[in-house]
Amino acid sequence: MIVSTGFAQGINLVLRALARQGGVTCVAFEDPGYGSAQADETVRAALAMGIGVAYVPVDEQGLVVGELAASGAQAVVVTPAHQSPTGVVLSPARRHALTDWARHGGWVIEDDYDSEFRYDKEPVGALQGLAPDQVFLLGTASKALAPAVRLGWVHAPSALAAAVAAEKQMSDRGSCTLDQLALATLLTTGRYDRHLRRMRTVYAARRTALTGAFARHAPRVQLTGLAAGFHAVAPLPSAADETEVIAAARERRVGLHGIGGYRGHPDIAAPPALVMGFGNVRERAIEPAVAAVADLLG
Repeated sequence: MIVSTGFAQGINLVLRALARQGGVTCVAFEDPGYGSAQADETVRAALAMGIGVAYVPVDEQGLVVGELAASGAQAVVVTPAHQSPTGVVLSPARRHALTDWARHGGWVIEDDYDSEFRYDKEPVGALQGLAPDQVFLLGTASKALAPAVRLGWVHAPSALAAAVAAEKQMSDRGSCTLDQLALATLLTTGRYDRHLRRMRTVYAARRTALTGAFARHAPRVQLTGLAAGFHAVAPLPSAADETEVIAAARERRVGLHGIGGYRGHPDIAAPPALVMGFGNVRERAIEPAVAAVADLLG
């Protein structure tokens, strides 16, 4: 286990170790996923290391593993438990297909984000348990506690754990020990678990407020991706223009985000949708915001 300064440093350490020690020259990202080379720091970091970037589509079962093999990538970054941003769960068949791909010389970088905040369904097991020798499992305390808590971790396969640790040592010689001790105290005293239980209730209430507001003001819109985390996806009519909807909503003082910004190939036509975060929005603000833009949502 290597402690990192948040998820961003963790994935950069893994990519550098894979480039130097694992023979990786191309890494694949989910599409939609972390976004285009112009918008996402993780993709830009890979390119800056001299690693090629490929994009593999996501459908209702998660990453299309069949297209991963054709991408030429030797490593792939995935969010299997709650795909970012669509919210779909990688199906059992795709999980086995992905681990089979990895066992034939590939590497999987698993972003275990949102695992602490699931609502209607049981937690989803990590891919790392299926192929521990080929899967890097990354996590962070930033979402559970606060974005300013820059602590993350990398559970690396034994063959490359030392290489990741060496990259960490060269990067900054170690994350803040005081922060680590504070987090350890929260864990050992049970306060971390109590905090998670309380925040699940808070976020669940905001989630309920969002779904209720849509049911009242935009009943034709079927929200998806709500099994975990802090956001939902609202599909738009096929003829809608995401950019125009977002601009019109902004004129009404409502901030929206389009799924187009998460696509690796934003210039290719794809179904329009909105990614609607509710984690940092008070319940009382959700209903008037949805009511204000309901007519824009189709």
